[in-house]
Amino acid sequence: MHFKLKPLKNMKNLFLFSKRFIDLTLSIFLILPVSILIIIIYFFVKFTSRGPFIHWSKRIGKDNYIFNMPKIRTMSCNTPQKATHLLNNPSQYMTNVGTLLRKSSLDELPQLFLILKGDMSIVGPRPALFNQYDLIKLRKKNGIHKLKPGLTGWAQVKGRDNLSIEQKVQMDLFYLKNQSIYLDLKIIIFSFFIIFKKDIISH
Repeated sequence: MHFKLKPLKNMKNLFLFSKRFIDLTLSIFLILPVSILIIIIYFFVKFTSRGPFIHWSKRIGKDNYIFNMPKIRTMSCNTPQKATHLLNNPSQYMTNVGTLLRKSSLDELPQLFLILKGDMSIVGPRPALFNQYDLIKLRKKNGIHKLKPGLTGWAQVKGRDNLSIEQKVQMDLFYLKNQSIYLDLKIIIFSFFIIFKKDIISH
C-alpha cells in the first residue's frame, strides 16, 4: 500500500517544485519592467488623491495564515475595511485613477514581490480578506485553504466579480482537484486576455 502511494507523492512534489520554479522565473523576469511601471503609476496616484500609494490589507494565506498584502491604492483613505462587493455604492470611494487601475489589474502589481517571497503564487485562489468569514469557512470546509493564494486563479478567468461566493469556491475546488502545470499556464494566458473584458469586473 505504501509503495503505491509513493509515486503519487513524488508527482505532487514535482508539481510543487515546478510551480515554484515558474513563480520565481516569471517574477524575476518581470521585476524590472513592473518596478518601472509602478514608479510611473506612483505619480498618477499621488497627484490625483491624498493618502499612501500602497494600501496594505490583512489577507488569508495558505493554511489560513494571515499576511499583509499590498495593492496600489485605488480608493480613498476613509473606505471601510471590507470586500468591495459588500460596500454600498463602492464607486463613491474610488479615486480618479482607481477605476482604470482596477479594470486593468495594475493595482495588483506589488504582489509580485510576495510571489518572490513565497507568500503567494502566480496561480491560486485569490486571498480572502481577514474578515470574509463566509469565504474563509467555505474554503476550509473544502480543503482549499491548503493552497497558496495566487495573483490570478481559475475563478478570476471564469467570471471574477460576476461570481457569487459559492461559485468562486466551486471554481477554487475545481483548481484544487485538477492542479497541473498545464492548467496553471492556461490560467496565466487567459488572465492576460481577461483584463480586456471589462464586463466581468464590476469595480
